[in-house]
Amino acid sequence: MFHQYKSVIENGDPIIVYLTPDAMRPIYAKSGEIFNNRFGSFRHDDMIGLKYGSKLRSYDGKGYVYLLHPTPALWTQVVPHRTQILYLPDISFISLYLDLRPGKIMIESGTGSGSFSHSIARTIAPTGHLFTFEYHEIRAATAMKEFEEHGISHIVTTEHRDVIANGFGKSNIADAVFLDLPAPWEAIATAKDALRKDTIGRICCFSPCIEQVQATALALDEHGFSEIRMFECLAKEGEVRTVPFPDIDEAINGQKVNFRQSRNDRKKRKLDSDSTNGENGEESRITELLVSKPADLARGHTSYLTFAILAPEVIE
Repeated sequence: MFHQYKSVIENGDPIIVYLTPDAMRPIYAKSGEIFNNRFGSFRHDDMIGLKYGSKLRSYDGKGYVYLLHPTPALWTQVVPHRTQILYLPDISFISLYLDLRPGKIMIESGTGSGSFSHSIARTIAPTGHLFTFEYHEIRAATAMKEFEEHGISHIVTTEHRDVIANGFGKSNIADAVFLDLPAPWEAIATAKDALRKDTIGRICCFSPCIEQVQATALALDEHGFSEIRMFECLAKEGEVRTVPFPDIDEAINGQKVNFRQSRNDRKKRKLDSDSTNGENGEESRITELLVSKPADLARGHTSYLTFAILAPEVIE
């Protein structure tokens, strides 16, 4: 489901219900059930048979929702948070630097809420494979269940395991390793063993604190990794809105431009301008501008991303 697209919703399929840009809910279509929210009540039977992307009105007439096809990007926004998760800026950056693409073999530790695991599975499908490890037994079982429900269990192998104490149990198979651990430097040796030795191996460590980065960088250097680099992704969104275009005559007469006019004020100003231009037979004048500005609020620090590569062994 998450690594390929289907058109029509069937009984048992996952759906991302879009309420507003800031509110979406994951559900599974189950015949006989009802989904209730502030926009009304929606029968699952009315969803089954519709195409993904359809607009569905509530049977009580209160409002409507959109039924979206699940994707890793949408799942990141609605996933139940069992742990801190990775968001799209970090996910895309890591995927690029680890050179993830179809056919790659990837090792991840720990699984956590499974946000990044879904994106990895979609990126390396259909011929790649992800081995993901989680030391917390309940979280590992929950993630395994979600992977099965989302149709990616054939791409993802989940194991409950403390990799720092017991290692990955894999040798010379992985193209890349991702470590999201409290002490990633203690797992560098087992990560090195898991990486392939006939090609360039890549590793990324996700660490909230700079002290973790320092210890990890030292361990990477001691175990023969090179090109050790650290990044921090700080994404800032832009807002697009319409503002009134300053009138030169009004400015000459000393009137101040109000860029925070209400929609009704802007509409009235535009109608007055159109009426004046029509009477004078003049060409229509610009009354509004479409402008953009950085968002007032932006997501701050999430974690530091430490990357390194392991050069292939030279066989004489």
